[in-house]
Amino acid sequence: MKVFDIQLASINDVKSFVNAACMQPFDIDIVSGRYIIDAKSIMGIFSVDLSKPIRVEVHGTEEDGAEFYKTIKDFAIES
Repeated sequence: MKVFDIQLASINDVKSFVNAACMQPFDIDIVSGRYIIDAKSIMGIFSVDLSKPIRVEVHGTEEDGAEFYKTIKDFAIES
């Protein structure tokens, strides 16, 4: 499992992120506080506080996580 933080600043960012997540064959979750949301659910993502960073959990191999990270790296927050 690969874990990283992202920031989605606009509606277009959310749409791009969800589209990228939907193209993956493995599960991806976002974690905001105590809530765990399916990253492939646009309504779910809009239900969390987008003003704060969001934790992304990729439930696949390390290679899957690395490939997905490359796809959405524009939203990633470097730690």
